[in-house]
Amino acid sequence: MSQRLFAIRGATGAENNAESIRKNVCEMCLSLFSKNSLSQKDFVSIQFTMTDDLDAMNPAAALRRGQSEFDVSLIPLFCSQEPKVSGSPEKMIRVLVTVYMDEDALPVPVYINGGEKLRPDFAKK
Repeated sequence: MSQRLFAIRGATGAENNAESIRKNVCEMCLSLFSKNSLSQKDFVSIQFTMTDDLDAMNPAAALRRGQSEFDVSLIPLFCSQEPKVSGSPEKMIRVLVTVYMDEDALPVPVYINGGEKLRPDFAKK
């Protein structure tokens, strides 16, 4: 079966401390990796954004240091600050995972720990 490039989204809330950011980023990412049956060879990159009220830890560092279940050491990780938009949810970390999957795959996004409010249509699934 041939493959194509997919971008899979996710989001989680966190408190502004290293432990909360590490725990919630790892939970979100490991859930997304599992639900989409991803292996290290599938990845192109992982990009994070975080709201400006979270500054205790970089989500890319949180993923690298916070878990041992999935080797991300060879996957390019990147983080930037989410644009400040009036009325947007606070204390949010978003992820965009770019991967190769079978061309007929149905990517499963992961919105947890308050991230559901960003995409309630996906969170209900």
